[in-house]
Amino acid sequence: MYQQLTLVGNLGNDPEMRYMPDGQAVTNFSLACNRRWNDRATGQPQEEVTWFRVSVWGGQAEAVNQYLRKGRQVLVQGRLRPDPKTGSPSLWTRSDGSVGASFEVVASQVQFLGSSNGNGNGNGNSNDGGNSHTIHTTQPEYEADDIPF
Repeated sequence: MYQQLTLVGNLGNDPEMRYMPDGQAVTNFSLACNRRWNDRATGQPQEEVTWFRVSVWGGQAEAVNQYLRKGRQVLVQGRLRPDPKTGSPSLWTRSDGSVGASFEVVASQVQFLGSSNGNGNGNGNSNDGGNSHTIHTTQPEYEADDIPF
């Protein structure tokens, strides 16, 4: 079987990089993907934001940590990593008692979109004349308990 996920969104926080005991770099960041539409009944604009937690490995992890900051627009390709206990997104309880879900993505490619000052304009077009940077890597297999965050 094969699974490929492609996401375009904006970083919700600055990337956090750590090193595995074997020296392998791993960087995590949150990614917000917005969907906008007009309600058919009222004509009012609507918006839905889906959050993903992205893990990036190796040299790509180091580049993401060095060049990306909160707000920067990126394209991420990779695979969903389900909760090992349930096979579903990780579930957690918010402070208000409602249930939240965390969608975990292991990136195989991260393409930097938008401008380097973090002002991607949100429509897939960049403010820097179309310049972008793509990094490809493969990632080792680690158990969730092995990752240091």
